[in-house]
Amino acid sequence: MAKPVAKKSHKPKPSTPKYRVLSAGTCGASFYNEGQMTASGERFNPSAMTAAHKTLPLGSKVRVINPSSGKSVIVRINDRGPYVGGRCLDLSEAAFDAIGNTGSGVMTVKYQVLAR
Repeated sequence: MAKPVAKKSHKPKPSTPKYRVLSAGTCGASFYNEGQMTASGERFNPSAMTAAHKTLPLGSKVRVINPSSGKSVIVRINDRGPYVGGRCLDLSEAAFDAIGNTGSGVMTVKYQVLAR
């Protein structure tokens, strides 16, 4: 006699937050990992998914995409900078590493400023 076949349960996949894109662009991105206080008043954590931008409001969410690999990460703006020509984002080391190779130091990225 054949054993009954167990049915697989179809659990819904956890949903990822849906965001609306407010603006987008392309620029150079670097990373930093020195422990310091950020412009938002919190201690910088190189393992957090955060970034610095010169003008976006602190707390803004930004999707950063490496066009070479298609990898992306969503970061929270919590600091100011970078102050180097051609760069608009200074990512935490963890955020940079999630989409590229920290050995390169700088990469061209696409970015999307997000709103819920």
